[in-house]
Amino acid sequence: STLRGLLSKPDPHQRSDQDRLKYHLSRYTAENTRDFFVHKDLAGFLQRELDYYLKNEVLRLDDVDLDDLTTLRRAGARSKTIRTIADKIITFLDQLESFQRRLFLKRKFVLQSDYCLTLDKIPLDVRADFYPEILSNENQLEEWQKLYSLKVSQDTNLDLHPHLMLDTVFFDTGFKSRLLAQFDDIEAALDGLLIQGENYQALKLLHERYEGEIDCIHIDPPYNTQTSGFLYKNSYQHSSWLSMMENRIEAGIRLLAPTGDFQCHIDENEYERLQLLLETLNLPSAGTVVWDKKNPMLGRKGIATQHEYIIWRTAKDSSVYVRPVNARRILTKAKQLIEQYGEVNDKVQSEFSTWISRAEGLSGGERAYRLIDAHGRVHRGVAMGAPEYRTDPKFHIPLIHPETGKPCPIPSNGWSRSPETLKELLDKDEILFGSDETTQPTRKVYLNSDKGRQLSSVIRSASRGKDDLQSLGLDFPYSHPTYLYEELIGASVDSDVGVVLDFFAGSGTTAHAVININADDGSEHRYILIEMGDHFDTVLKPRIQRIAYTQDWKNGKPIRPKGGQQELISSGQSHMFQYIRLESYDDTFHNIHFRETQAPLLDLTDYHLSYFLDHETTGSPTLLDVEQFERPFEYKLNVTGPGGVLAPRSVDLVTTFNFLIGLTVHTIRHFQRNE
Repeated sequence: STLRGLLSKPDPHQRSDQDRLKYHLSRYTAENTRDFFVHKDLAGFLQRELDYYLKNEVLRLDDVDLDDLTTLRRAGARSKTIRTIADKIITFLDQLESFQRRLFLKRKFVLQSDYCLTLDKIPLDVRADFYPEILSNENQLEEWQKLYSLKVSQDTNLDLHPHLMLDTVFFDTGFKSRLLAQFDDIEAALDGLLIQGENYQALKLLHERYEGEIDCIHIDPPYNTQTSGFLYKNSYQHSSWLSMMENRIEAGIRLLAPTGDFQCHIDENEYERLQLLLETLNLPSAGTVVWDKKNPMLGRKGIATQHEYIIWRTAKDSSVYVRPVNARRILTKAKQLIEQYGEVNDKVQSEFSTWISRAEGLSGGERAYRLIDAHGRVHRGVAMGAPEYRTDPKFHIPLIHPETGKPCPIPSNGWSRSPETLKELLDKDEILFGSDETTQPTRKVYLNSDKGRQLSSVIRSASRGKDDLQSLGLDFPYSHPTYLYEELIGASVDSDVGVVLDFFAGSGTTAHAVININADDGSEHRYILIEMGDHFDTVLKPRIQRIAYTQDWKNGKPIRPKGGQQELISSGQSHMFQYIRLESYDDTFHNIHFRETQAPLLDLTDYHLSYFLDHETTGSPTLLDVEQFERPFEYKLNVTGPGGVLAPRSVDLVTTFNFLIGLTVHTIRHFQRNE
């Protein structure tokens, strides 16, 4: 038959060299210019298209002559024949597409689970037991040389380098088990989780464990423009891009806490469509932040763009406040001085004022908080003059100094507040007077560790994320500045403990920002980052390893104190993260095994058209081979390794099922054979 002949057509590789080249060029062009997606209901779609085709192209009902029975019979017979053949083709294609959908949607195996931790995370009483084994591991020492430009030998005193980050991938299973067994609560010790894998699959894997626990989702997806510099495909049809975003955002917000925030970077190309999509997901809007990059993109048609958007969605019914940078640090210093002297006196005021003026890292606005009142509250004075001249005499009534009883100077434009409001402020001791009546009174503004100023809809910053990466010796095509992420994430996670999720992790700026926030204010926020690119190993993971070691880098090398590389670097911080790798979609296909069957494929029975793939692939390793459960620690998949070579690789079934059932691992116990 014609169908059998088409299915039996020779391999295109048997054609002439010219035809073969044309074939591959056409295929390459198609793969890189057309959208690829797995259809949710291919049979329904094709049946609707078939009905439309038969009605308008075969039967032509709008033009048919109902009195011409012969033509009607011929058209009906032709339509019936086409439908009979088309139904079989649709059934077969739907089987293929449904099988692909099944493979795409299946929960993916965890192929690897390892940990990176600074040496000071190892419990103090057992460090000496692990140090000799660590120092004898050449792979780990080479990694430290590569990451930190630090030559470590077996004579090195590791206690001088508490923030060197150990990677369990370089050690055997026994070492890893013994090390993790030292932690009373691994979950509490972890600061982050990195997942290398397709983000939709990773989000599904996280569902049981993290549903309702994410405080902030912060993503920077592909903008679907040729100029945005992303590694991802950036030329989707609008509908395909929206479909991709909808699936992932919907899976992500299922993990969001009831009062969690959703933040998404985007530019003008997809801004309106993304807003409409978010409306359908019923997540209320908190507004849109405009990031003014102060660097117009010249050479494009029309207006030179120098801004991007951050769409902010949340169910919280409250204002959004900027993180009060250094507030906890200032308040802690004031508390220490008061405890040292037992009360708020002149010495406390003097020492605190001197410390504020000299402390590193404080902004001008923060240095203004140089006063401590009798109740121990840190405050500053803010002028109360009206911006424009007040004509009503009541705004020109002087305030009386509480000590001298004499009137104080009035602002030239009058007071910004009414006499009634000023009296309320006086009663609450919220007006600041000078030593005598010659100083104009100001309003007390207290430093609060919980709230800063309300976040503005415009953030102006010319900072470049590329500069952050270059100082670390890393390279990535496009990265936002860490400062911007600190501002956005810091305004979202308003408690001391929160979880931040980024499922378009890129170079790892989100993790960098969370680490900086924790270092600034002593909070304990955690991050979950998802990324599938090769830069997971070359940029994202090394970035976190380096930032944990020290915040101070230049040209890819840590800035060490004078005196040599063996001196202690003090700007690092204690840190630990888990990283896992998921089975990929390609890995899934590589691990489909077909049963041997004597029935020829071209025997187009209902079995082959509808059930062949599901039945014949039962028991494939990627679909859970029950027989391999007899030896669960030897469960293997064929995985593409370096150079594109397929090789067997063990599956971490324990970690896989911990995520699948939502199990939180607090302790791991290591037993010897004789125990």
